[in-house]
Amino acid sequence: MNAHPVQMLAPVYKFLDRLIAEHGHLLYMALVYAALPFIAWILSGGLRRKSSRRETAAILLPIIVIRPPVTPPPLPPVISDGPKRASCPLDDDDESSSFAA
Repeated sequence: MNAHPVQMLAPVYKFLDRLIAEHGHLLYMALVYAALPFIAWILSGGLRRKSSRRETAAILLPIIVIRPPVTPPPLPPVISDGPKRASCPLDDDDESSSFAA
């Protein structure tokens, strides 16, 4: 009679448990050191799908640069000192102001 698949894997699980219990710290360090080059390989494009053609078509996008004018724009017109402006106070320390405390 055939044994259940879980019962067939019991010796494998016991072996892995004993291996991790006795040498887990070494396995961890080995996996860390193995992961560093693997991560570098991924970041350098190792997982990109290779093209079946060797020709690489470069797509050039035009870049439009708009430079500001060399001279600054003209200043806005100066408000003249008319009779209405003469009635306004000239300094901010005016005590008759509505914002005075």
